[in-house]
Amino acid sequence: MTTEQTDVLVVGAGPVGLTAAIVLTQRGHAVTVLDSQTEGANTSRAAVVHSRTLELLEPYGVTPELVARGVHIPTFTVRDRDDLLMSIPFDTLPTPYPYTLMISQAETETLLLKRLHDLGGRVTRPASVSAVDQGPDGVTATLRDGQRIPARYLIGADGVRSTIREQIGSAFSGSTYAESFVLADVRLSGGVPVDEVILYFAPAGLMVLAPLPDDRYRIVATVDDAPEVPDAAFVQRLLDERGPRSRSAVVHDVQWGSRFRVHHRVAESFRAGRVLLAGDAAHVHSPAGGQGMNLGIEDAVTAAECLSGALLGHGRTALAGYDTQRRQAAERVVRLADRLTGLATLSARGRPLRNAALRVVGAVPAPRRRLALQLSGLDRR
Repeated sequence: MTTEQTDVLVVGAGPVGLTAAIVLTQRGHAVTVLDSQTEGANTSRAAVVHSRTLELLEPYGVTPELVARGVHIPTFTVRDRDDLLMSIPFDTLPTPYPYTLMISQAETETLLLKRLHDLGGRVTRPASVSAVDQGPDGVTATLRDGQRIPARYLIGADGVRSTIREQIGSAFSGSTYAESFVLADVRLSGGVPVDEVILYFAPAGLMVLAPLPDDRYRIVATVDDAPEVPDAAFVQRLLDERGPRSRSAVVHDVQWGSRFRVHHRVAESFRAGRVLLAGDAAHVHSPAGGQGMNLGIEDAVTAAECLSGALLGHGRTALAGYDTQRRQAAERVVRLADRLTGLATLSARGRPLRNAALRVVGAVPAPRRRLALQLSGLDRR
């Protein structure tokens, strides 16, 4: 069965796909959104929304509720246990949102989906694409059940194992970090600041600790062999080995947790004809710096605005720069995340020199501000 043609078919209904659908729908285009997962099956990995992302979402009616529900964190710090190596302030950045916003990906997706519904859009689930065929005037996606959906354009926002990327033949070069990552949302007390996102360096590996709404904390850490579902005892050991020594932090319960492997890869091409890639379908990297979902949302807004221009008759000029622009942005972010991860996992012999260098750099306003602009995404305006 073949359905009626839509302007844009969006494959993937995570934050990236939902953002693209919101932009296009608000601009008056017909959009069909598909997702292979059942309702509520998405995990809550990302928890950071940066300043640039809030700026990009503001014209599309999403930012006010995000800002109201998230925790505003004015400072990002790098520590070696109790030793402060660098403090990076966000509260002086040139933006209406001079902070890191901490909010779970599940909450972000809920707000994005609500906005799409308010605009009249819907998501079809579960619906898996098995093949993509392009012609001079459009693209047709074939689903696993045999249904065919024609569209003028297609956005592949279907994650790291992207079928759309495979269908357009875009290589996904890079490698996989040796360590696995553990992620947990916990309730804890003692020893932990409530106004900082902290990147801890420790001999055992890196750990990110950040406040979330409702008095919870997000913990992300590298481990050699993470348990499938981390319990309170496991997370407590991470804090004891990598967190503050002087004031012990106590884990009371783990509300949600998982493990995952992280790649650092960038697609060879972000566009093939009438198909555009966005988010994890186009780039993946270490969670250090909290850039993944934010970069994907930037892709989504850019792709949707370019396609809106193409649909209005400005095709060549509107789409010409998407591939180069977004690939360059992804490569910069991957390099930044890799540098942070590399610094965090230095051998014991290299730690004193690293710590000394970070203290020196952290005492100079210019590099601190440059790093704040990079982390917040404002350098990609």
